[in-house]
Amino acid sequence: MAQARIVANPKIMMGKPTVAGTRITVELILEKLAAGETVDRILKSHPSLTEEGVRAAIGFAAAVLSADVVYPMEQAPA
Repeated sequence: MAQARIVANPKIMMGKPTVAGTRITVELILEKLAAGETVDRILKSHPSLTEEGVRAAIGFAAAVLSADVVYPMEQAPA
């Protein structure tokens, strides 16, 4: 299961979800992808990270967002 690669420890990165065995947060991976970085570039920047770790981070984020939670969002001015 990909999510087993994602862990949260209050003593590591303030408890944010990280890729197991690293201090690389799911948040960091998503921010880099959203900014247009490729997976290859992320992997080169973080040698301890694997492609499976990146996929696990994306899968974890998708699972979290699939929960029945309403996220209020401000409407952008027209």
